[in-house]
Amino acid sequence: MLENVIATFEQVPAFYYGSIVVFSLLVGSFLNVVIHRLPKMMEYGWYQECREFLSDEVPKEPTRDLTPITLSKPNSTCPKCGHAIKFYENIPVLSWLLLKGKCSSCKNPIAKRYPIIELITAVMGFIVASHYGVTWTAFWVLFLTFALIALTVIDLDHMLLPDQITLPFLWLGLLINLNGLIVPIDDAVIGAVAGYLSLFSVFWLFKILTGKEGMGHGDFKLVALFGAWMGWQLLPLLILMASLVGAIVGISLMVFKNHQRDQAIPFGPYLAVAGWICLLWGAPIWQWYLSQLG
Repeated sequence: MLENVIATFEQVPAFYYGSIVVFSLLVGSFLNVVIHRLPKMMEYGWYQECREFLSDEVPKEPTRDLTPITLSKPNSTCPKCGHAIKFYENIPVLSWLLLKGKCSSCKNPIAKRYPIIELITAVMGFIVASHYGVTWTAFWVLFLTFALIALTVIDLDHMLLPDQITLPFLWLGLLINLNGLIVPIDDAVIGAVAGYLSLFSVFWLFKILTGKEGMGHGDFKLVALFGAWMGWQLLPLLILMASLVGAIVGISLMVFKNHQRDQAIPFGPYLAVAGWICLLWGAPIWQWYLSQLG
């Protein structure tokens, strides 16, 4: 069965790319749920752990409403009027267009970010499929791409890089490279260790010199993730690209948006974008960069 599907994809590329785009749109819709609910799930977990740890020092009744949620429960509703969203109102991009960007019940606007995330997921999925063709590498990198989209938006919203996403994909990178799917396993293991220690060292050096924490621990794990997927050789390019873009954005915010120097800026999105680019095109970019230096 699987062989027949792969053969069809290879014989009819348009069917392959179309399937990837439709699948990515559907995943993009699910990513909107993950992006919205996972931080709330984490907050609820932290709150419950704190209440349990400090059970003798806090009131018996909850001091605020933190209803437990999962990625599947409760069903999606309009945040304004509570209207239960029907399945035909949740078709990626198309439903938003047909509803003219408004709730079918209360007519309040539906955030544009939802169809934008779905479209970005579809475009990036198509790029991955075009780059790797009908291969297992495309399959695994496609799922990493979905994870990076979720991590990027969650970090922008909450300055969090959830371990629930980062760590499983770090281990997945090592597993798929056991047989050298992307890089030899030796390079993957060294990449994971070097990726983590590179920013971990910078973190502690900055803290010793300034007494402040310059970045979150999630950033270490994200670089380790990329090291596990693409090996240690491209880590300098990843950090260079992410730092350069981060510096440009940070300076721009201070100049044009009156952003305070001591106000934190999430670094995860720059790492995610730079890492995704390095994974797909890092080798020729790195060779070009080194040739310019030479």
